[in-house]
Amino acid sequence: MLRSLIGGFDRTAAFVACALVVVLLGCVALGVVTRTLGNPLIWTDELSRFLMVWIAVFGWVLASRKRLHVRIRYFQDRLPPRAHRSVELAIQLALSLFGILVTWYSVVLVAKNHDLEATSLPISMAWMYVPMVLAGAVTAVQGATEVMQTLQPRRAAAIARDEAALE
Repeated sequence: MLRSLIGGFDRTAAFVACALVVVLLGCVALGVVTRTLGNPLIWTDELSRFLMVWIAVFGWVLASRKRLHVRIRYFQDRLPPRAHRSVELAIQLALSLFGILVTWYSVVLVAKNHDLEATSLPISMAWMYVPMVLAGAVTAVQGATEVMQTLQPRRAAAIARDEAALE
């Protein structure tokens, strides 16, 4: 059941990311067309900024979930197995801490900006920071999950094989 929930979350995140890209393209195209016609819709610029933040965050979430985030493993891969595992644990613990901190500070930013209205849109500036709460939470949970997986020797070996196959 947990796997189906996680799969549903991943599919939903991918769908939302694609939908956001389509909306962004439409918004930018509308801005270009209205400027060309001499009567620009000023709100298209601000909406585009909001959408770009949301797209970046959903890209972050998708990359984290698929383990596609940037990792330079040159030195780690040259370590003996026990040291390699210890470094992996440290990295994932740091990633979890980072996710917790991002979540915490994002909640603070949302709270501080909830009463500020965007310049050309009738929405709160807090919506600029809302997706960061999700990204931080997903990062923290993903890091914690990978810590648990690294602590399970058979699972850690399977992950190492999968990563070797990707390279």
